[in-house]
Amino acid sequence: MSENDQKKDLLQYLQHARDALLWKLEGLSEYDVRRPLTGTGTNLLGLVKHVTAVELGYLCDTFGRPHDVPQSDPEEDSYATPDETRDLIVARYRRAWTHTDAAIAELALDTVGTVPWWPKDRAQVTFHHVLVRVLGDTQRHAGHADILREGLDGAVGWREDNDSLPSHDPVWWQEYRDRLEDVARQAGK
Repeated sequence: MSENDQKKDLLQYLQHARDALLWKLEGLSEYDVRRPLTGTGTNLLGLVKHVTAVELGYLCDTFGRPHDVPQSDPEEDSYATPDETRDLIVARYRRAWTHTDAAIAELALDTVGTVPWWPKDRAQVTFHHVLVRVLGDTQRHAGHADILREGLDGAVGWREDNDSLPSHDPVWWQEYRDRLEDVARQAGK
């Protein structure tokens, strides 16, 4: 497989994760996309804001590539401030893609960069390393968004047109969940 084919493959999976993450915002109120839904405050719009910073930090800043996407203080990258709208955060994320996609197209996988916020003894990384890291991080946060969204309104799956679920029958799911509850109770005895 050529390097360009490898990069195309990695970018395809990154884009699937990006799209899945954004889909989790669709149809929800401003309140619901901002609500802290875990004890640590995890929220859907904050996940999008965070992965924007992750992409730009690793795929651009690490390799000295300029971009024009405003960044927030790292202490504020996991939630939308009152003056940041959903549309603004989503637009910034999509704008980040143009810069990070260009980096993927232009940089060789063995290009060496320096992660500015890492300790000096391990700050030197290859583009391949950080691209895989960004892909993994985005997939991880898309999974977080799956769980948060299911808890809000029951919407589940990879995409609206492909949920990857074995059934849509609520009775089937209740019976399945009941079976799992029985298994857990038996194991807990």
